[in-house]
Amino acid sequence: MESAHLLSGSKKRVKIHPHTVTAKYANQTPYSPQPGIHTHFPQPGDEGYDDAPSFEDFGSFLEETSDRKRLTESKRWPLKLFGSKDKDAAHKLQATGGGEGSELGTKAVKGSGKGVGEQLASFGEASVSASRLTWLGLLGAALAHGCLIALTRLASERFSLGPLFLLLVRSVIQLLSVAVPLHRAENPFGPEGYRLRLLCYGIAYSLSLCCAYSSLTFVSSENGSTTWRLATTALSATLAFLLLEEKLGLSDGIALAAGLCGLGLVLLPTADESYEDAPVDPVTFWRGAFGWSLSALAGLWMALALVGYRSLKDRVGVGTALFTVSWTGCLLTPATMILLQEGWSWPMSLPARGLVLALVACSIAAFLGMTHALTRLHPALVSASQSLEVPVAMLLHLALLPLAPTAPEVVGNVMIMLSVGWLVAMKLLPSRGAGRRQREEYEEILDSPIK
Repeated sequence: MESAHLLSGSKKRVKIHPHTVTAKYANQTPYSPQPGIHTHFPQPGDEGYDDAPSFEDFGSFLEETSDRKRLTESKRWPLKLFGSKDKDAAHKLQATGGGEGSELGTKAVKGSGKGVGEQLASFGEASVSASRLTWLGLLGAALAHGCLIALTRLASERFSLGPLFLLLVRSVIQLLSVAVPLHRAENPFGPEGYRLRLLCYGIAYSLSLCCAYSSLTFVSSENGSTTWRLATTALSATLAFLLLEEKLGLSDGIALAAGLCGLGLVLLPTADESYEDAPVDPVTFWRGAFGWSLSALAGLWMALALVGYRSLKDRVGVGTALFTVSWTGCLLTPATMILLQEGWSWPMSLPARGLVLALVACSIAAFLGMTHALTRLHPALVSASQSLEVPVAMLLHLALLPLAPTAPEVVGNVMIMLSVGWLVAMKLLPSRGAGRRQREEYEEILDSPIK
């Protein structure tokens, strides 16, 4: 469409997107903005002047723009996952008001409001569908993590398989994930320019697993996994704010705090674990302290890994991340076994081998669900949703060995389930106010003088 609001006698092509307005001028006289108004329009000869994005290549234009993250950090992914729906809606809008001389078409869209409503509805449907898939994957990952805790304890008690040995076996089997980046014609060690950051992510993730599995030698699996999750959730929220400047909303923070309180209640010592009426053995005390310290350290490394992948989510796929964690784990796990002098205990019976394969399957499912969610959600929310592994592991443990849980454990697990349920409900329930605000923002673009 043509307009002469800012430049007399100049022709201007405008492409309107729900979140961005791109103006392109065809005059030869540079535009000088008024003092105090910080506005910049690309001029002839400037870089990117001839590459103004259309609806088809809007995503590629954002990839080359330094302001991409600020513009579409939370709204770009529906275009990627559900590109067909959004692209069809974009074609409809472009057909009614995207070319030169189509001012009447744009007025018709604005006047009726039907085209805007249909486009916003398609965006909303794509967003809700992707959110449901993401949270479904997260809940599946939490269930897999709970099964992983129960299977690790069962393998240690019934078949005398060391935790670090189980970690080494799963790392070796997960090396098969190299087929994913090779199938996509990608470098399995990451794209050029991001390999060092990917290596740091793999080292941090593998160190977290080594510390967590090593702590199981000194503390119980329930206490070790709960401490690991507690430290990961709290530190990931802090590190995401410090390193990525990603903040949590008020409702998210309240749900996160409730989940952390629930984890703290689960960690309260029972009557058998208290040393009020008995002398404390120094060796037992320091072994327990070392195990708790390893669990907390594992939480720190995992928080760093989650934040690290969050910064690489647009460059590194989930398959490449799994391969990176696998080969770094193959290097660090044997070194940890030598350091702690843990022996090899290869499973000889068929049930033991089936248990190891089930453990590997659960670990892969948990990793895929959690890492996929990191591309769309805050690292602290991802870790908080995985707190559901604690009640799942408790239920599986009660099924295998019926023991009455203590009152703090019951209350803590209920608080964890309520906090995770509240998070899921907040993210998936429709909000009328949000849809109304999106429509008002879109109509402001149509009413703006830049057309």
